[in-house]
Amino acid sequence: MARATVCLTVDFDAVSPWLHAGEFADAPVQRSRGRFGAEVGAPRLLDLFDRLDVPTTWFVPGHTIESFPDPCERVVDAGHEIGHHGWSHTPPSEYESREAERADIARGIDSIEALTGSRPAGYRSPSWEFSADTVWLLSEFDFEWSSSGMAREFEPYELTEDHAPLDEPYEVGDPMGITEVPVSWQRDDYPALAFSGNRAFSDEVAVFDHWRRQFDWMYEHYPRSPGSRTESDGGGIYVLTLHPQVSGRSPRPSMLRELIEYMAAKPGVEFATVSDALAARQRADGDDA
Repeated sequence: MARATVCLTVDFDAVSPWLHAGEFADAPVQRSRGRFGAEVGAPRLLDLFDRLDVPTTWFVPGHTIESFPDPCERVVDAGHEIGHHGWSHTPPSEYESREAERADIARGIDSIEALTGSRPAGYRSPSWEFSADTVWLLSEFDFEWSSSGMAREFEPYELTEDHAPLDEPYEVGDPMGITEVPVSWQRDDYPALAFSGNRAFSDEVAVFDHWRRQFDWMYEHYPRSPGSRTESDGGGIYVLTLHPQVSGRSPRPSMLRELIEYMAAKPGVEFATVSDALAARQRADGDDA
């Protein structure tokens, strides 16, 4: 098993987020940022991943699949994994009912099946938020894993149906049979590098340096020790979240290339899709049993 695993993930939203963005919902210039992601940014990232020969996982709303089929087909043809990201990219907390959320998830599955010929194994929540019904719906639709939560940094954990009453103690519920592969706003290009409302982007060099330093910290603190049963057993899984409309803009593809090459040069580092990273971890756990 790898000492450390890197999962490069891409949220291929295209124009879908701006259709549910309040005052920006009818703003053509805002939507043009999504068009850039679909028509320019996604091909740039795909070219980069092809040159470096790294597998990735793309979370693609059904709206993107049906609106921009060509780049979506190219993602599949290149062998990258497709994960579920809603159909409409509606944040789950904004659905009016469980039935409305269920219908959107089902429509997203249909779009992915039409694109790839198979159901998606994994799910990523739009806006990284769940409703009170999301975990149950993921179980109902037999998702194997999610990559939306933040209860850990670099090791997978089991999703639970938690209870959070306002006037009683917080209660962690029972495992739901779905593995969570954690994400972090600190390893997401959008908060740091995308203009949003009154927030401008950060220093690009500092952002990429921070991502490198987080990788170094994981690499140092999450080694796999033979026979170990510690929290870090299995090595760390470093999840980086990219958006074509953000990381596809110059000069960021070149900076991303330098980061990938830096991580790849470390002994024992493997790049994998989320599904493959979990499968490798399960095999290693079986070997150690």
